[in-house]
Amino acid sequence: MKIEVYISQLLYRYQCVTVPGFGAFLTEIHSAQLNEGTNSFFPPKKTISFNSRIKNNDGLLANHIAQAEKTSYGFAVSAIAFEVLNWKKTLDENEVILLKNIGELRLNSEGNIVFRPNDQTNYLANSFGLSPFVSPVVKKEIFEKKIEKIAAKEKEAVLLYENEEQTKSSNSFLRYAAILVLGLGITGSIGYPLYQNQIDTQTLLVEKSVQKKVQNKIQEATFFIKSPLPAVTLSVDSAKVETVEPTMPYHIMAGAFRSEQNARKAYNQLIKDGFKARMLEENKHGLFPVLYGSYATMKEAEEAQKEIQKGENPQAWILVENL
Repeated sequence: MKIEVYISQLLYRYQCVTVPGFGAFLTEIHSAQLNEGTNSFFPPKKTISFNSRIKNNDGLLANHIAQAEKTSYGFAVSAIAFEVLNWKKTLDENEVILLKNIGELRLNSEGNIVFRPNDQTNYLANSFGLSPFVSPVVKKEIFEKKIEKIAAKEKEAVLLYENEEQTKSSNSFLRYAAILVLGLGITGSIGYPLYQNQIDTQTLLVEKSVQKKVQNKIQEATFFIKSPLPAVTLSVDSAKVETVEPTMPYHIMAGAFRSEQNARKAYNQLIKDGFKARMLEENKHGLFPVLYGSYATMKEAEEAQKEIQKGENPQAWILVENL
């Protein structure tokens, strides 16, 4: 039985997959990276490492194989043990163990297992379908010159509209002034106040009309150049806004028990020891997980894991829940 297929499946969902009697494959999440020198973008990913000191059977791999193969848990444990014997024999003969989509295992000169991961497989489910890519160089100077040309055209258009409207305003004023002189010549001093009021009123109307047209022209020119896209108005119904509780997807595993009673004892002991322990419902493998605690970020979980490994359980590992 090629158990590496089932190990690979579990690496997408768990941080630690232990092969009883051989070692454990561990995953670590890395954020997206940008290489400005080469304009290369690398998506978030999970990297794999191997620890030969973690060998205890936590039941995860055996339960998964039993469910996938539709066989018993005991048969799955035996199948794993048989495969481990083949792996050890291969290493003793100084040959390389090739695990598909996982990596290579070999012995160094000191007799220790050396693992080289397969970088072609990204076990971070949230990054499925994303691959590295190289972006073409964006030359900022070209866009700056285009913006300067647009701004110059905008300024020229505004000045042109202002000059045209000022000329029209001057001509209108001269025309009304001529009417005033003609009226004075006909009516003399008696009709002067009447014509003066009429001229003032007409002049005020003309000035207001000129200012309104100039403002409209400026707004049209500015809108055409600076705002090529229509504005979007979003309305928010405050009655529908709900408070979202922070998620705690990073769990430090204390153990997984087939007996709910044993799981409850372990949970109560952790509470007495001062941990914010949790006991989860029975999972699909028929186990009852017991946690030292749950955390909102990987950083918090890793810090707590280090403290637990120092004083409580050197084999405590982090379970990352699917988000």
